Amino acid sequence: MPAEGARRPAWVEIDLEALRHNAAALAAIAAPARLCAVVKADAYGHSAVPVARAALEGGASALAVALVDEGVELRRGGLTAPILVLSEPAPEAMDEVVAHHLSPALYTLEGVAAARRAVAGAGLEAPLEVEVKVDTGMHRVGASPEQVGEIVEAVVAADELAYAGLFTHFAVADERGDGFTAEQVARFEKVRAELKASGLPEPDHVHAANSAGTIAWPEARYDMVRCGIALYGYAPAPELGPVLAAELARVGHDRLRPVLSWKARVTLTRQYEAGERLSYGRRLALPSRSVVAVVPLGYADGVQRSYFQAGGEVLIGGRRCPLAGSVTMDQIVVSCGPEAAVRPGDLAVLIGSDGEEEITAEEWAQRLDTIPYEIVTRIGPRVPRRFVDSLEVR
Repeated sequence: MPAEGARRPAWVEIDLEALRHNAAALAAIAAPARLCAVVKADAYGHSAVPVARAALEGGASALAVALVDEGVELRRGGLTAPILVLSEPAPEAMDEVVAHHLSPALYTLEGVAAARRAVAGAGLEAPLEVEVKVDTGMHRVGASPEQVGEIVEAVVAADELAYAGLFTHFAVADERGDGFTAEQVARFEKVRAELKASGLPEPDHVHAANSAGTIAWPEARYDMVRCGIALYGYAPAPELGPVLAAELARVGHDRLRPVLSWKARVTLTRQYEAGERLSYGRRLALPSRSVVAVVPLGYADGVQRSYFQAGGEVLIGGRRCPLAGSVTMDQIVVSCGPEAAVRPGDLAVLIGSDGEEEITAEEWAQRLDTIPYEIVTRIGPRVPRRFVDSLEVR
């Protein structure tokens, strides 16, 4: 982060104790299955290395990433836990997989061959642990049920590789009324039965459940679950909120805690009369005289331009204050009301709590017709991440 960015009065605050709390709660829900913490996309915008470390401290026993580079970052950060790369790496990336002891997903014979070459080239004595991914209906990546047997057979036959896992991914586990998840489970079970009937060995672990599967589909927990969005404090979908609450109560935990807050300091205030129009496009006339605060965050930082049209608000002085004009690249303008005692340096909260008011990533998602995943992962890298940890002050 350049010096200017480090001094910028805007930041994301990451509560590592909340992360540990969530990991412990999800591990309890999944037990006796183990918890794999999904920390891809820089831990959903939360900062991968400290989040991964906190997740392991909270009860996770493995980590999952989308890209080889993400796994390498974790290793360079000193993390030694098993790391699964959820998609098959490109052949040219397999040397890095081997060098950093990552476990790649494999679902093509070409991928198996590339992994074998990388291990042989590195001269490793111990085989590389790999996992085979099955496409049971997501239709994104993974071997088809008809292809799985030859992939597993090739892995088992390779001295360079160890058949460590078999897994799949759900498409609609967050929609409880959709029976397709049950169909995916049945397809996965059929694959497992066919592999066993062929005389192929059982892998060390089997997994299918994402956050939604972990919460709402107990039969899909197998011996490991992969939790992403729930780890960061959010139900995968609003309709799963009551199910999640019941599961947390069952294991004696309170609610999941949002890990991320997004904050800034007001940089300028001005008072404008009713009818004035602010920002690009002059889209809105102020309905009444108002103190307007400038907050140094914009669409380059992840505040979508549509947040203004969607009635987006910011907390200033513990009060909800609406945006007063279009989101610009680096700043937003916020209407604080006619008598607001707002000054430069005052705290503005885009996501998080201030007094009795709270704005969540779920609220953003509802306004913008999207999901909390997109809200938190779109907060840009030029917004510094700061870490708070209640363990440090006990």
